[in-house]
Amino acid sequence: MQEKIIADEELECNGRYIALRKLGIRSSFLFVDFFLIVTAYYQLKPASRSLFLEAMGARQLPYVWILTAVATVIFISFYNRMVRRYTRINVVMGTCMVIGILLVVYRFVLNSPGPASAIGFYVFVDIIGVVLIEQFWSLANAIYTTQEGKSWYGFVGTGGLVGGVAGGGIAAFLISRTSLETPDLLLTASATIMVVFLLTWIMGRMGIYCESASVNFMKSKDSNRLGKLMDNHYLVLIGGILLLAQLASPLIEYQFLSTIEKAFPETEVRTAYLSAFFSVLSLVSIGVNLGITPLVHRRFGTIHGLLVQPLLISFCSLFFMIMPSDFLISATKISDRGLSYSINRASKELLYVPIDPVLIYQAKAWLDMLGYRLFKVFGSFLILLVTQWLPVSVGIVNLSWLTLFLCGVWIFLVMALRREYKDMVKNEI
Repeated sequence: MQEKIIADEELECNGRYIALRKLGIRSSFLFVDFFLIVTAYYQLKPASRSLFLEAMGARQLPYVWILTAVATVIFISFYNRMVRRYTRINVVMGTCMVIGILLVVYRFVLNSPGPASAIGFYVFVDIIGVVLIEQFWSLANAIYTTQEGKSWYGFVGTGGLVGGVAGGGIAAFLISRTSLETPDLLLTASATIMVVFLLTWIMGRMGIYCESASVNFMKSKDSNRLGKLMDNHYLVLIGGILLLAQLASPLIEYQFLSTIEKAFPETEVRTAYLSAFFSVLSLVSIGVNLGITPLVHRRFGTIHGLLVQPLLISFCSLFFMIMPSDFLISATKISDRGLSYSINRASKELLYVPIDPVLIYQAKAWLDMLGYRLFKVFGSFLILLVTQWLPVSVGIVNLSWLTLFLCGVWIFLVMALRREYKDMVKNEI
């Protein structure tokens, strides 16, 4: 009887578009959707950074990062209420419509950019990135079974990496090769997001976003499991590794944008450089994902995959201290974010495989919702402390000493995790 109900739901869901429920076709639509979302975001990201540097300067970056974290937490709580009240696909379409309109409005506000508009735009762009990508995956997670996700999430996720290359490349081309200026990127991004709106509507009408009847949605009965998670030594080590990476990232970002601010004082030249840089960063992530990650995991294993990022960051940071330049700090930034989006993420997910699924769900909830934002704020306060608040301040280049220290602790925790991971894998059936 249960099987008949499930079959009836599937038929009602698919209707005459049953061909679109085939995994390859469905995943191709999602690939394009994710591609467009990230393409729009990577047109806005370099513009927001460039305009903020123009209006406020790199020294104020830690303050805006703290403000962004607070604003994101406030917005997410409001957003969650919207999701409970309306269907998810309507929330996605409504979000796209609101963002598209606000970007057009912001374009006219930025005709004469001041501190308030530059700060507001920076925060707005970061919230856009969180919301649109989170919305995409929330819909995707509901239409795949676990087994389907393992087979197709890599392909779908690659759409985002390709979108990063395209978005940065388009922005760089428009700024350097046409008469468009940095604020005009808001209009091109708005147009892209409206295409996402249209594509989402089409996919909904075609039944692609129909939830799989085979998915079992997990609900946690315990609202506060942090204490039990802290008793698990293996999970504590994983959390320490992930949060150290999040603590080091603001230091590198601060060095990167401070160096770029001095190297490229003109707004349009700076925007073009940042756009091209983000495109290259995404291209590196794709290359590492396709070529290096499988090789490292096959030949050396998961733990060695986790060591690649801190080792390369340490190497680049050391060279940046010896020969400070925009090239070397860009290389450091790529070793941070480029590897974080590729080999480090793949290695991190493999750490969770031997763990009970319920425990994974709870651990990720605490790390993603609380830990990441909290440690980004800690990193911002650390930068303010050593560069502005102490009687003897640390220069941009010497911040690399802090990065090297964090990477040393990071590597130590990875090695401490090695024995426990081997025991976990050995006990797997």
